[in-house]
Amino acid sequence: MRLCWHDEFVVNSQNDPDFHAAGHGLRSGNREPPILKQNLSDEPLPNGDLARLEKQLERAKQNAAGAERLYKIGVLAKMEVEQRLLKVIRCESDLANARVGRAKDEVAEKESQLATGEITRDELESVKTALAQLTEASQVATAKRERAELEAAEANLRRQQKLLKLGIGQRSDVTRAEEKLAELKTPKN
Repeated sequence: MRLCWHDEFVVNSQNDPDFHAAGHGLRSGNREPPILKQNLSDEPLPNGDLARLEKQLERAKQNAAGAERLYKIGVLAKMEVEQRLLKVIRCESDLANARVGRAKDEVAEKESQLATGEITRDELESVKTALAQLTEASQVATAKRERAELEAAEANLRRQQKLLKLGIGQRSDVTRAEEKLAELKTPKN
């Protein structure tokens, strides 16, 4: 009789009291898989780690790159393609906002250096110019994100209404899609 790695793991873990004491055993009732680091949060970072955001953007672009082709051959649903493209836009917006945050910190640092005489006014002005450019890029990215999220919500509402009309969907799904669309259409202060 030959055991595979899975069988060896089960046999070894059944005989290991530390395995069961830690709550990993099958008898302990703990059958949920562990939380993976990548599943914790997709929320934008407060001041943003630029390298991490750039990596997220690159990963999102790679995921979205072949999505249209996969949709055409029937591997992906249209909704999945739309979600991948929306994720790219969200990552671009988050990265632009993080760059603005970092530039603001740099301007504050340069202003304090100017006050102590370490740099000239020209150097401060160049940093402020860069901040203005990054702010403009951030505003464009935010507008693009809002527009894309609104379009996605409208497409979702149409999809849910169509499913309800066909008798496949739920009224609650249509209501939820309507609420999401109304939330996105309300002006932000």
